[in-house]
Order: sequence, then C-alpha cells, then structure tokens
Amino acid sequence: MTLVGVFLLPLMVMAFAGKAPAAVLLSQEEALALAFPGARVERRTAYLDGEQIDEVKRLAGPGVEPARAMMPYYLATHEGETVGVAYFDTRRVRAEAATVMYVVDPTGRLARVEVIAFNEPREYLPRPAWLQQFTGRALDKDLALKRGIRGMTGASLTARMVTAGARRILALHTVIAPLKKMDPPAKAVVPAPGAGDEQ
Repeated sequence: MTLVGVFLLPLMVMAFAGKAPAAVLLSQEEALALAFPGARVERRTAYLDGEQIDEVKRLAGPGVEPARAMMPYYLATHEGETVGVAYFDTRRVRAEAATVMYVVDPTGRLARVEVIAFNEPREYLPRPAWLQQFTGRALDKDLALKRGIRGMTGASLTARMVTAGARRILALHTVIAPLKKMDPPAKAVVPAPGAGDEQ
C-alpha cells in the first residue's frame, strides 16, 4: 500500500482532554492496509460549513451526534480506479472514547467497519461477526438497531455508538461527495517518506 501526502504514525487517540489514550487495537496505517490491500491511499480533509453540518445531521437522523467541522478522510485507488474512502470516527461510548474506521465503497455503501481503539472494558468490545452485519449497508431506515442491525447483549451503548457512527459517516460521505471532487491522477503528489509503491 502506498500512503500519499501523509506519513501515518500509529494512532493514539486522545479524544477528550485529561483522558488517557484509548487502547489501540490497530494503528491507523494497519487499518488502512487491511481495508485497501495494495492500494494507493491519500489523506484529504473536508471542511464543513454550518449548512453542511446541518445537512449531515438531517440525513443521519435523530439521536446521532453532529459531524465535526474538520474531517480527514482517506481516498484509496488501485490501478487508477477508486476502491473506497475510509473515515475514522472517535466518540465516547460510556465514559471513555473509541475509534471506529468506516470504509465506504464507490457505490456509497459500507464496505467495512473496524474498531481500532477502545478504552472501555473489553467485554463491551464488538466482535467481528457483529460488525460484519454493516457490510453492504446504505444510509436507509434499515441502518438502525432493532431494524437491520441487531443489538449486542450487555453492550447496548457500544452498539448504539457504532450504529450512529455508521449513519453519521454515510451522511457525511453524501454531503462532501469526495468521489465527485477527485483531482486528476496524482502525478505530482510526492509519496510519504518511507512509503514504497507496494506492501
């Protein structure tokens, strides 16, 4: 995997002042490599104005925390074709923060959901089989607990956080439309220091 425009260090999330970093399950670089094997990944940043933040909130639906005004995302291409966009979303679960990677495919559906940092007790950490139910989901009425998404016994706050994040990220993806704003092929973009062409 080639990382373009940024040298990715292991992700040590500190979402709330005064809190210890979340327990890191995967570095950001490792998570992107899992999501986009062999792809070229470029970091970009979306800057949302008030109107766009309101639109994300409207699309995400009631009970979903609003998007932040500045949102980095990672555009992946392979042999000139876009293979997806990854977003990292950090939110409070119960008392501590968790970071989830949401990968959106070129059709606007979720391709992968991965918890990469989690500072709550491990019994509240969602299992891969539970996260798998998000794959292929679009932003519709079924992307909700007790509809298309089953809950987690004993970890309802985790289930709510991950599901709300999925709705928020798909709404954000719709509003910023990153695939419609792609620059010409990145011939002039210099690869990050130490990044090879393949992994």
